[in-house]
Amino acid sequence: MNDSCSRVVVVTGGSKGIGRAIALKFAEEKAKVIIAHYDPDNTAADLSIKELSAAGSSIAESHKIDVSSFSAVSEFFKDIIDRHGTVDVLVNNAGITKDGLLMRMDESAWDAVISVNLKSVFNCSNVALKTMVKNRRGWIVSISSVVGEIGNAGQANYSASKAGIMGFTKSVAREVASRGITVNAVAPGYINTEMTAVLSDKVKEAFVSKIPLGRMGEVEDVAEAVYWLCSKSASYLTGQVLHVSGGMFM
Repeated sequence: MNDSCSRVVVVTGGSKGIGRAIALKFAEEKAKVIIAHYDPDNTAADLSIKELSAAGSSIAESHKIDVSSFSAVSEFFKDIIDRHGTVDVLVNNAGITKDGLLMRMDESAWDAVISVNLKSVFNCSNVALKTMVKNRRGWIVSISSVVGEIGNAGQANYSASKAGIMGFTKSVAREVASRGITVNAVAPGYINTEMTAVLSDKVKEAFVSKIPLGRMGEVEDVAEAVYWLCSKSASYLTGQVLHVSGGMFM
């Protein structure tokens, strides 16, 4: 079993934004960090690998994979375990949006969001848990969203997928706690990412007006929460949803 300075960490959706920040946080402990992405090309992933190596990661890898495919995920994790021996930490961060009012939403938009955002959490957790249970040690953190609690007009599919992650987290936490594995979720609010950067100033101001702390969050805010949940400091915490939203949800 790996010691705390050489944990094998898998971050899905790790090539940019919140996922990259999470991966970089684990690199600080010299972990072996493997990121999964599904970008059209490797530009962002290659940049992430350079930053991970510079941040101290003992091994930094990126792989393009469709996390909504159980067979692809199974092969991905088998390769990791064959080469590195285990998976200690899994961060389920991959996610997409296909917004639209429910009456105008077609089936494909619903299915795509549920598959990438929720089914991928099942896929990755199902496979990773097999080695975690064997080792009697492991950490799983899935990225949910404040809208999984409060909802958001035009995001029925996204909100449902993020609410599903919350229920999944609590159920799996109960199943594997006796094996020394913690399973938690982090629910970000309005975070400064590439996705939010394209919004108009008027829309940004409307979002910020709903945040008691009066500002949007940064990707590092989410990364710190994820890392803490995978630390000894949070060893007595499982089945929880930690909101990183500046008070949007209380």
